[in-house]
Amino acid sequence: MKELDDRELMELLKGVSRSFVLTIRALPKGLRKPVGLAYLLARTSDTMADTATAPVDARVECLRGFAGNLAREGGQEGFGRLREIKPEKEAEQYLLANLERVTGALEGLPDADREEIVALMRKITRGQEMDLLRFPDSGKVRALETAEELDEYTYLVAGCVGEFWTRICGAHLPRYGRLEPDELCRLGRGFGQGLQLVNILRDFPADIGNGRCYLPLAELREAGVSEPEELLGDLRRAVPVFEAWRQKALRRHEEGRRYIEGIRPWRIRFACLLPWALGVRTLKLIGEKSALEKGERVKVGRKEVGKIMRRAALGAVSNGVVKRWAEEGLRET
Repeated sequence: MKELDDRELMELLKGVSRSFVLTIRALPKGLRKPVGLAYLLARTSDTMADTATAPVDARVECLRGFAGNLAREGGQEGFGRLREIKPEKEAEQYLLANLERVTGALEGLPDADREEIVALMRKITRGQEMDLLRFPDSGKVRALETAEELDEYTYLVAGCVGEFWTRICGAHLPRYGRLEPDELCRLGRGFGQGLQLVNILRDFPADIGNGRCYLPLAELREAGVSEPEELLGDLRRAVPVFEAWRQKALRRHEEGRRYIEGIRPWRIRFACLLPWALGVRTLKLIGEKSALEKGERVKVGRKEVGKIMRRAALGAVSNGVVKRWAEEGLRET
């Protein structure tokens, strides 16, 4: 089978991500392939988990088979019931059609890079599996029980990515960090969790309609919501809990700011500034537009993304720019 070359890798990435492909392009050449492959594998497992036309048991089996196959474990038959995963989006169909080539490219990486990616996918698929089992397609709105469950979920699907990013960049780039590796991993973990909280808050109205409530039930009950089904009639009842988690997401983005200031390579700083700035801006828009009143999914426009990229180019070489940007963005939210 023909090996997946760099151009095809970028084409696959462009198909499944409008924003992350900008991050990949900003990386030093030696990091583009391992980070790009890790992202494609994560998007593959995300497609397996999110294809609602497939039954939950098929999706769980696919995730387990996928993780086992990547880890070269015996007894795995392909990727489980992959034939039942039929996504609607053409880009995701194309990704699944090229999955064997993506996993083949993984085999061609140095052992250390491959092991980091396999360990990462173990955690991500575990979080996705837990998500499927917590939110079966039952026609009933279900909620996570506690803040600890939400923290665990954001770690498994995103916080571990911050740790992976730190370790693989540190392995490839001399003098990567100004801080100790353990501290950078801690900040990277919080940064990743903050980005995932942005997704959760932005998608909250749609998730409720699909039977999923990521805001903890224990906190909703303190705010007067006895059961998550009550939110179907009035999302505004969740405002106190929603706002508390929006503020937590902002604090996580402060960890992201400290992470960016704590690393040296300007390309990596630029790559990190893009999702950080988009996250801060999205959190501001969520607060401004009263997302729970309008039930809309907030999105940063293309023109504003262009402005963010230009400002990120300055922040890539100046901690002063990053600090002022953070003070401005976090103060306004």
